[in-house]
Amino acid sequence: MINAAAYPGITTELAGKATLVAVSKTKPVTDIQALYDLGQRDFGENYVQELEEKYQQLPKDIHWHFIGHLQSNKVKYIASFVHLIHGVDSFSLLKEINKQAQKNNRTIDCLLQVYIATEETKFGLDETEVKELLTGTEILQLQNVRIKGFMGMASFSDNQKIVEEEFIRLNRLFLAYKAISNDFNILSMGMSGDYNIAIASGSNMVRIGSLLFGERAPK
Repeated sequence: MINAAAYPGITTELAGKATLVAVSKTKPVTDIQALYDLGQRDFGENYVQELEEKYQQLPKDIHWHFIGHLQSNKVKYIASFVHLIHGVDSFSLLKEINKQAQKNNRTIDCLLQVYIATEETKFGLDETEVKELLTGTEILQLQNVRIKGFMGMASFSDNQKIVEEEFIRLNRLFLAYKAISNDFNILSMGMSGDYNIAIASGSNMVRIGSLLFGERAPK
């Protein structure tokens, strides 16, 4: 069940600052529809099959964000409708997204996932890999993808200073590339537990799940 009372406060807090992506992974279609009825249009999912099923059942003006770790062999299942892919962490994945976008006669917007946390389990590119990807000649051949910015996940830490420093570092990198690319306008960082720090550090898109839907059940 959604936390309907929390939604207006969060949207008011974010107004003019950041786009709210409601993280609806593992949540039933009825909950997503309820939040949709309150005005929410951007929803984030982590699992391709689950996203496919929800897309079929819910209103077609929803902006679906894929925010999980996307495998190349699964891109084809969401390429016809996905609004934004947040977690691109390799050039090979970017090539596959471009290939499937061509097949669907569309351009797919993507964010590069940048590794900023201390945990080794997080996916993402480091700053050197970002530079190689964005300044290399191969990317010029990909006409059906558009790199819109960066996504990052901070360390899972109670030390707000660590989290803040990681967000500020990613924002600094984002601003450097935004200065040379007209397409760069999205910095996706911040979740239920740290979105306030993220916004203060430059984020303009946050991914909030538990505050809206409650804690999710194990999958």
